[in-house]
Amino acid sequence: MATPELDEALAVDVAAKENLPWMCIVWDDPVNLMSYVVYVFQTILGFSKKRATELMQQVHTEGKAVVSSGEKDKVEADVKKLHTAGLWATMQQGG
Repeated sequence: MATPELDEALAVDVAAKENLPWMCIVWDDPVNLMSYVVYVFQTILGFSKKRATELMQQVHTEGKAVVSSGEKDKVEADVKKLHTAGLWATMQQGG
């Protein structure tokens, strides 16, 4: 039985943009106290005090931190919760 030969290579882009996870980013602001940001990360996002403090320090020193990621609906809900708590949060797709 003969085996067909292919002259062209097929490239498949499996990492399509719509498959990339979404990220919730918290930005530094001049309004909220660092202790309050830690409290919000613990109560709203469920982080331990240690992890919440690490993320708050990243926001404070680097100006922003990714605090959650995943499906668009989940990240969108996290952003809304953080807005309700008075934090400046946005979402963007990874990549």
